[in-house]
Amino acid sequence: MTDSNSRSRLTTAGVGRAPNRAMLRAVGFNDNDFNRPMIGIASLFSEITPCNSHLDRLAARGSAGVHSGGGVPQIFGAPTASDGIMMGHQGMRYSLVSREVIADSIEVVCSGMNHDGILAFGGCDKNMPGCVMAMARLNVPSIFVYGGSIMPGIDSTGAIVDIVSIFEAVGQFQAGKADAGRVHDVECSACPGAGACGGMYTANTMSSAIEAMGLSLPYDASNPGVSAAKEREAFCAGQQLIRCIEQDIRPRDIITRKSLENAYTVALALGGSTNAVLHLMAIAREAEVEWTLEDFDRVGDKTPHLADLKPGGKYVMFDLHRSGGVPAVMRALLDEGMLHGDCITVTGGTVEQNLAGIPSIYSRPQVVFKPFDQPLHGSGHIVILRGNIATEGSVAKTAGLKVRKITGPARVFDGEEACFAAVEKNEIKPGDVVVIRGEGPVGGPGMREMLSVTAALVGQGLGDQIGLITDGRFSGGTHGLVVGHVAPEGWVGGNIALLKDGDIITLDADAKELNVHLSDEELAARRALWVAPPPREKRGVLAKYAKCVRSASEGAVTIPQD
Repeated sequence: MTDSNSRSRLTTAGVGRAPNRAMLRAVGFNDNDFNRPMIGIASLFSEITPCNSHLDRLAARGSAGVHSGGGVPQIFGAPTASDGIMMGHQGMRYSLVSREVIADSIEVVCSGMNHDGILAFGGCDKNMPGCVMAMARLNVPSIFVYGGSIMPGIDSTGAIVDIVSIFEAVGQFQAGKADAGRVHDVECSACPGAGACGGMYTANTMSSAIEAMGLSLPYDASNPGVSAAKEREAFCAGQQLIRCIEQDIRPRDIITRKSLENAYTVALALGGSTNAVLHLMAIAREAEVEWTLEDFDRVGDKTPHLADLKPGGKYVMFDLHRSGGVPAVMRALLDEGMLHGDCITVTGGTVEQNLAGIPSIYSRPQVVFKPFDQPLHGSGHIVILRGNIATEGSVAKTAGLKVRKITGPARVFDGEEACFAAVEKNEIKPGDVVVIRGEGPVGGPGMREMLSVTAALVGQGLGDQIGLITDGRFSGGTHGLVVGHVAPEGWVGGNIALLKDGDIITLDADAKELNVHLSDEELAARRALWVAPPPREKRGVLAKYAKCVRSASEGAVTIPQD
């Protein structure tokens, strides 16, 4: 298989590499293995979070598949961090940073070992884009395997609950609408086992987008985490990766403008997370594909929101799985001319070829995916807003909104903790526009998600009565009239840094505008008095990140500044 192991021969071939081979023999290699493709299997297994607690088992099945296909597998670890557990405190600063660390870790191992291919297993929110960014960067044959979604939780009343249910139960408790016993009931029921959070939050959004992009096998996104189907898929992915090497199918053959459109179209139709904007932008940068915020708006203008999935809707990924999964959704979208069917995928076939013979989601009775003539909203639920608060752009999620525009007085907070304290005291009132600044990529550092704040406000019954803007991010579990990714961020002098309590702000999702009702002269006068804050962190990974990270409008990628 000399053509299939051209990279790894740099590590193993010739008399001069005898010491290298000696060490590899100690981990199980034999003479024949040095003529086979050497595959790096990145396992983001971790006992930290249920999203990843079963990935060791799946990675082992993938390893068996690689061996069956004729390759030599090498499992190695890459770090993960749990968004859900880090939410609401300083730990969330490390969430987006972990995406870059994961990409860098896979690069270090796979480039250092000269692996001929990459098979990556991830489960939590930043795992998926981190793995795919590394694949695009290295451009060796690669397949991503999602750990799969968690099963639905069932509380003592028989109601379906998930991780967002418990965040909202906290808000209900703060508002006096639920007692401690109810909170404990939801807490104990929300996460029944292994797998990523069940709604169309960031993990399921990105797994669906990556499947639509063509970097994972069909049904990867919707196969449940704990299922024989997911085990079989892991094995088949290992086998298929060897075929990708033999056919020389590489990530940059797959990641194109057309496939990015497919990925974002599916994310929009399913009601996915605003984090898709950051992550798809970052993947495009690593693949050296031109992609801007205007492209997200262009695709969004022609893509209806069709899936009644949490957080804006009723159902979870398991319900979509029962209805035919992501391939059934893609079949329906392809039939309507909304996908590019000629994009190549890791199967070796095109999107259209993969979907041949797969029934449309409309071919069976189901309640999750609405008809095209009865969409939840006629255009994309993720919109790019611009205005004098966000001259580089910002991102709003409008899924499930009853109110799409608000004009009201600003309630300005420097950091999430200050805002959450005010929420706990019931100080946010209907009509307010909450501003949380100092949480951007540089200012955080790390661009924290604000789920604790938004879920508490929803729990208090204010979800449709206030607006909220931030230079940080929102979890895929967030819903309400909220705007994140405000750029430029406050820490580097964006206009969000100049806002004061009582300023009148208009947030308009339909007009795609985010403005404060101040004159240019007033903004200039305030800017003259603004003093740039010092870096929050002086050392460690957060300090390095703040030095290298680009604007949220560029995907918050870490590229050394020119």
